[in-house]
This record gives sequence, C-alpha cells and structure tokens, in this order.
Amino acid sequence: MEASENMSSLNFSNGFLPNDLIILILSKLPIKTLFRCKLVCKFWCRLPSEKYFIDLYSQTSSKNPTLLLEIICTLRTRSSYICVDRFSGGLGVSLDFLNDRVKIRASCNGLLCCASTRNRGVYYVCNPMTREFRLLPRARGRAITRCQPEYEATLIGLAFDPKSWKYHVALAGFYRPFGRRPHDQLVCLVLDSDTNVWRRFVTCQFDEFTHMNRNQSVFANGLLHWLTYSCSHVLALDLKDEVWMKISLPEEIVASGLVCRVYLLELEGEVSVIQMSGCWMNIWVLKDHVREQWILVDRVHLRCIRGLATNAFPMCQTSDVVFLAAQRKVLTYGRKDKVWREVYAEQDSSTYPLWFSAHAFQSTLFPCNQGDFLE
Repeated sequence: MEASENMSSLNFSNGFLPNDLIILILSKLPIKTLFRCKLVCKFWCRLPSEKYFIDLYSQTSSKNPTLLLEIICTLRTRSSYICVDRFSGGLGVSLDFLNDRVKIRASCNGLLCCASTRNRGVYYVCNPMTREFRLLPRARGRAITRCQPEYEATLIGLAFDPKSWKYHVALAGFYRPFGRRPHDQLVCLVLDSDTNVWRRFVTCQFDEFTHMNRNQSVFANGLLHWLTYSCSHVLALDLKDEVWMKISLPEEIVASGLVCRVYLLELEGEVSVIQMSGCWMNIWVLKDHVREQWILVDRVHLRCIRGLATNAFPMCQTSDVVFLAAQRKVLTYGRKDKVWREVYAEQDSSTYPLWFSAHAFQSTLFPCNQGDFLE
C-alpha cells in the first residue's frame, strides 16, 4: 500500500513532489530537525503523529543504529547523556523531562526503562527523543525491592515491539529474607503496556549476573534474554507463557571457559553473542531457539585495534556495523568494508569507562505515554 493512501486524510498536494517522496525524505531526518519542519505546513505538522509515518520512521532508523552513552563523572553529581552514531559523532540527550534522578536499566528499539535513584521501586518508560514518558505503577504484593542486590531488581528487561505498538517491562530478582542468604526463588514481575498492571510469578532458578550482563538484555522472538555470569548459557523469559528457559551457548564458547569474553547483543531481530578471544572477534547468531542452533556469521581480526582490544566492549551491531565502547573511545567496525573508525572520544579523564553505562539505541517517534492510567 502506498504512503499517499495511508495519508489520504491529510489531503495535501504541493504540485511539485508527490506525497510518497516527501514522506520518504522526512523519514530520514533526525527527530529534532523533523520537529522543526512541523512549522512548514499542516501536512508536515501532523505527519509525526500518524501511525504509518511512525512505523516508517522506525524502519528507517533501525538501519542507522546509535550508542547511548551515560557519561558518569566522579566530580559531578549528575550524569550527562550522549547519542553516538557512525556518521556525525555525539549528540547531547537529556532526561531532565522526567523530573527525577534516574539510572538507565534497559533499552529496546528506541525506548528506555529508567529506575529512580531517589525512590526505590520507581520506574519509568520513556522516549528521550520525543521527551514522552510513562511512570509505571507501584508493584503490589511482596516488594521487589527486597530482592538482592542493591535493593533493586537483579534483572530489568524492556521488550518493545514496534509492529504491535506494545511493550513489556520485566523485573526479576532472588528473594532474600531479612538477615539471610538469598533463596533460589526467582521472583518476577511483568507489566503489559495495554493493562498497565504487574503480573507476578515465582520460579526455582538461581544464576549469577555481573553488572554488564544484568544491563544487557535482548528482546527477540517474544523472549527477553540475559547472559549469565558463567557464560555457559542464556537465560530467557517467555513473556507470553511466563516461563524461564535456558539456552546453551555454542560449544566453542563454553569450551574456552574464562579465557574469552562474551557479550549478548541483538542482530536485526535475532539473538547474537560476540566472543572476544585473543586477537579475534567472533559473531554468533541464534538461528533456532528450540534446537539451540548457533551459526558463526563473522570472524574479525583485531590487529588494527591491538592497543584497545583488551578493553573494547561490543555494545550494538547491525549487518553493516559493530559499535565497541572502550575506556574513553567509541569505535566502529564496518562489516562490509572491513574498516575500523573512531567515532567518539571523551576528553574528561575523571569519567567512568564508556562501556560501563552504554546502551544500544535507535530513534523512534513511538508515543510511549499513550493510554496512561490514572493512579
């Protein structure tokens, strides 16, 4: 179906360019530039609110991934945020519209799930590009804040499906009675954006997670995925049936043990792991969840970044490019032209390593606050 048919309610014609071409051009603009263009005419003003254009914009931006960096400085009380792409460098992003001090805990297809650092158990889902947000309701029943560690859910996942315009938020943690060691009960809360209500279930499960693999969750095939500390398997949550499952990693990764580093990423709708072993970067993709079938899709030699390879962490990727965050630099590797590039460098030596709080990101116009419920 043509774009003009989807936008027929606007009844616009400028006599020079067809609607389809105008829409295609506007869908490639940065969001800030697109919003400035709303002043041109009624047609351009209404365009960012039309579902067809929002879907088209998401499809276009998915081909231009970015890395969202939280710049944490030991000398400042508040963090700053920068969006880095492979063409124009860094662009400042603000979360001040939340009117709260927050920490980004999950990112999915342009939306963020943020946890308040002032009020435990308070979470937001927001779109930093449109500055819209939803304050999630407080969870009922046994408090998730009694889960360890940090009095916060161990695992936080955000699953946003741009096709259905729905998202889920998952909080999971190991329940710890006061003054005792954690039980092997994994308490999980799942919120559906349609109902805005938490569903709670408990399962017997116990796995350990580091800071990095707790924050790197991947949504694919209706499941949220986390990489365990042992790097022997992936823990996956089926959001529909509310069950946990384990997916074994490739035998080559498991056999290498602690010799290699492994990172869980998403690759154009599929689960992927990147293995950093010696001077090689191996990219694997999970082709079959049921059979646990992994395929090696790329193998990259790290000789060109030999001085940074030991502290370069893969953060996001597409079939064209891989983003890696190091101590104070962001690198990209072109998978087609085989070229390494430095796209961002942090000059302040007092900041935390850039990989410490980096998230895969892409621009979206999705109105995440639509259908808010009154508390």
